[in-house]
Amino acid sequence: MIGYALLFAFGCFGLALLMNLYRAATGPTVPDRVLALDTMVVNVIALMILYGIWQGTAMYFEASLLFAMTGFISTVAYSRFMLRGNIIE
Repeated sequence: MIGYALLFAFGCFGLALLMNLYRAATGPTVPDRVLALDTMVVNVIALMILYGIWQGTAMYFEASLLFAMTGFISTVAYSRFMLRGNIIE
């Protein structure tokens, strides 16, 4: 039963990733593109965790934590760049 749930979740998050890719490519404004990229990071994290459950190993959970930190820092840095024009003062 868990196999069917995992396949369904893979499909849902994969579809959401494709929709976010479309929004990132055709977003009308830059904040829309940044938000789409941040949501893509969340979807990739979810796919990594689902793959870790499917494989039955904890390595993907640790990798998803590192990916989450990197995605958060990149979103904050890009937002600061858009607001102030520089990242490091």
